[in-house]
Amino acid sequence: MRSTRRTCRTLLACLAAVGTLVSVSACGGGGSGSAGSSAGSGTYTFWDPYPQFDASSDWGRRVARCGTEAGVTVKRTGYDTTDLGNKALLAAQQGNAPDVMLVDNPVVSTLVEAGILNRTSDLGLDTSAMQQNIIGAGTLNGTSYGVPIGANTLAIYYNKKILTAAGVDPASVKDWASLTAALKKVAAAGKKGITFSAINTEEGSFQFLPWFWGAGADLKDLDSAQAVAALTLWKQWVDAGYAPKDVLQNTQTTSWQEFATGEYAFAENGTWQLANAEKAGFEYGVVGIPGQHGGAAPVPTGGEFVTVPVQQDTARYDVSKKIVTCLTSSENLLASDTALTYVAPTAAVQARQVAANPKLRPWVEAVAAARGRTSDGLGTKYPTISQPLWTAVQSALSGGSSPKDALATAQTAAGKAKG
Repeated sequence: MRSTRRTCRTLLACLAAVGTLVSVSACGGGGSGSAGSSAGSGTYTFWDPYPQFDASSDWGRRVARCGTEAGVTVKRTGYDTTDLGNKALLAAQQGNAPDVMLVDNPVVSTLVEAGILNRTSDLGLDTSAMQQNIIGAGTLNGTSYGVPIGANTLAIYYNKKILTAAGVDPASVKDWASLTAALKKVAAAGKKGITFSAINTEEGSFQFLPWFWGAGADLKDLDSAQAVAALTLWKQWVDAGYAPKDVLQNTQTTSWQEFATGEYAFAENGTWQLANAEKAGFEYGVVGIPGQHGGAAPVPTGGEFVTVPVQQDTARYDVSKKIVTCLTSSENLLASDTALTYVAPTAAVQARQVAANPKLRPWVEAVAAARGRTSDGLGTKYPTISQPLWTAVQSALSGGSSPKDALATAQTAAGKAKG
């Protein structure tokens, strides 16, 4: 999950704003790429959530090449994550869905419920090599509706110079107590502690989940003692000055920018910052996010699925399948994930990535243990849980409510999703 501008708080909230989506299968999709072209020729439309990549980027060239190999021209458009989901729903309702679309993994279940996406099995796409915890985010009732392009997740970056000066061995960070002790030493040495994103969007929930799950909490029970412990940890860090108060406004990008100043010892951030870490101008390392009492905390699976929306002209699916296969086949995944700075969704390609760049090893290990946000049967209920959760984090860290009261309010708001 990359940092992006959010135009609505949740996809479901945006749906409410535009009205209830009628059954897409009844609308009859035309496909925005179908106008003036026939299947197997002409222009095919391709939407993704990467507006930061233009046509000259490695990713832009990669998509264009896959169109060329399929014998067509690909018209690619990059949207912010939430904007893409909203446009997908409206386009399908109007019969103008793109031919191929990459969507953030929690959005897949919402689009499936709306009847927008084809089953991968119906298209003849093979997902058997994909790691189960990664493909699971795009699987409903045992049926997959897309192919993961790759995965990203969270870990803790650290500044080697600051830790050395403060007398902190990064290997000593094994649980919450040892991490807090390290932050205390860093503060005593006159440096800043840890930066992260606690903004009131999905990014805030995404960053809080490792601590939430690392305490043993469950998304169906937001006000459990374990959940309160996780939010109390963050609250204590902010109150003690170990984390800056601006975590309330920090996106994952602005949080990284703070770490990149060289003034912070630690930063919770994602795989996608690796290239920026190499340019930071100081030595860094990476450790996994620890569970409350030790061991690795479960981290959320980020990343997108390549999907094929429903079209009225079903003959177009053959070319769409070729484009998807070009991006996600075992032979081509390495190039796709290198362009996106993602961890591959298959063990075989992950091994090739680590061989080429050993610094990816902790990220591969983190992805292997990652958990889908819509897992445990949550599906489309996840957004109705995530928004109250990030609201609780905001309330507690700002001092508006205690962690216990903030999470109790969150659980009431998410009550329909409980059970």
